[in-house]
Amino acid sequence: MILFAASQYHYWSQLSSGSVFSPEFPRPVVILFNWAFGAIILLAPMQLLLDVGTLIAMLIHGGGVNVPDGMRYGLGTVAALLAAVGVHQALRVPPLKDVEIGIRGLAPQFDGYTLLQLTDLHISRLFTAKWARAVVERANGLGANLIVVTGDLIDGSLAARRADVEPLRDLRAADGVYVIPGNHEYFFNYRDWMAHYAEMGMRALENDQVVLDRDGGKLVLAGVTDLSASHTGHPARDLAAALKGTPKGVPVILLDHQPRAAQQAAALGVALQLSGHTHGGMVIGLDRLTARANAGYVSGRYDVDGMTLYVNNGTALWPGFALRLGRPSELTRITLRRTAM
Repeated sequence: MILFAASQYHYWSQLSSGSVFSPEFPRPVVILFNWAFGAIILLAPMQLLLDVGTLIAMLIHGGGVNVPDGMRYGLGTVAALLAAVGVHQALRVPPLKDVEIGIRGLAPQFDGYTLLQLTDLHISRLFTAKWARAVVERANGLGANLIVVTGDLIDGSLAARRADVEPLRDLRAADGVYVIPGNHEYFFNYRDWMAHYAEMGMRALENDQVVLDRDGGKLVLAGVTDLSASHTGHPARDLAAALKGTPKGVPVILLDHQPRAAQQAAALGVALQLSGHTHGGMVIGLDRLTARANAGYVSGRYDVDGMTLYVNNGTALWPGFALRLGRPSELTRITLRRTAM
């Protein structure tokens, strides 16, 4: 009965808030649900492998094979311990990950320029104001020239999450803080959230761009709405509109929540695309399934027809499956370097 109750976590979440994406239980309950649900997910393939091995042994020996109960209890214990480690890894304030990316045609004034990428914060009953404040303090302490937030900031309505997102108001960078929507913004009153981000001092790039200027050197930062936008009645992702009017010869950095349309960006001359959405696949092995759903892009750096794509593992992740094993969260500081044409 305990296993059955844990397996229905997403159903209980929907009952709690009307949305499977926003469990509104007390935080300790959400943590326990994630641990138990994660243990079930991990235990299932272990049990299947054991049973397949037992069947093979039966075929070899031509008869019944006894599997000690202790072996199955042992698998359950391993799954429970791994789930506990995975939840702990998911809940921490992420460590810094430094990435250096070369860009052809980058103005000398932008050589050494630093961007801090945050993505998939999923601020919720699991990732609360206390966690968000710690992330903001760590982010501001890195002194990046620019902060970009590539979608999925929240899980929940503005009324439910207003206090929890408030620490994001204090994000600071010399050239500002820019944000694009992820698919989860569309689950919870998209316009309300985008207006609230703007009121908090984050500039939204919705199929739009801004030209950054440093002592005459230029760099374009563009952003698009999410691929899911067209299904919600809101403005669809329009990369052509976002790139319209780009100064000739100026490199473009594109913020696009989902990585699977990277080839389109490369074909239109984007130099660097920053994405999230995949959470890095969360668990080694499971990441292969996530990659298949995202055109093969799941974690880290990719060369896409001459364009660099960086897929961030995420600052946090969806509270419906908060588990990380081998795919750690990250605060990603990207240093731009000028390379030969």
